[in-house]
Amino acid sequence: MLASRFIPLLEDGGVFAVAHVRGGGEYGEDWHMAAHLATKPNTYKDLIACAEYLDRQGYGSPATTAIQGGSAGGITVGIALVVRPDLFRVVFSDVGDSNALRAEFETDGAANALEYGSVKTEAGFKALASVDALSHVKDRTAYPAVMLTTGMNDPRVAPWQPGKMTARLQAASSSGRPVILRVDFDAGHGFGSTRSQRDGVTADQMALFYWQIGKPGYQPAH
Repeated sequence: MLASRFIPLLEDGGVFAVAHVRGGGEYGEDWHMAAHLATKPNTYKDLIACAEYLDRQGYGSPATTAIQGGSAGGITVGIALVVRPDLFRVVFSDVGDSNALRAEFETDGAANALEYGSVKTEAGFKALASVDALSHVKDRTAYPAVMLTTGMNDPRVAPWQPGKMTARLQAASSSGRPVILRVDFDAGHGFGSTRSQRDGVTADQMALFYWQIGKPGYQPAH
């Protein structure tokens, strides 16, 4: 379903790739545990390795590459953004977790702590700190263009997470590229969103991407 939304990109000669980073359940429990608690940084390291591979193979370049992650995937793209801002032109974080150190205090924070760690223990705090994108943002750094999305009724990743990340990046970035917070006051975490809501997000993201890579017809008039 996600890939089908990018058919226009493919028709324009673009490339769509999926990074199956460690931490998910796609390849069994060993794959899951390879990016769990203290090993969670492997998710963003895998994403960076995939982007570097695409660059070496000629499928993309730092001037044309965008990355996208949602919910827990916000951890992956958020840390990749702050660790390697030179590698991407645009970053999309869809209702993404960008402040892992504070996520435990959200509605379902206690359940998430089993996967990511708890600040109530030294080991858990260190694990969370290693993937907390907000706390790794550095002032006077040339960050890519970024669009963070949130739904005001999101019970899983509260709106204050992307809100804080947006404000921090806007204050820190020296690139002059836009850092945008897209808020849907009639949405939550994505479940139950209408077709028009999903299409609206995709349209805004593609418009930003095309603007940033210099595609004719998508550039500001002035």
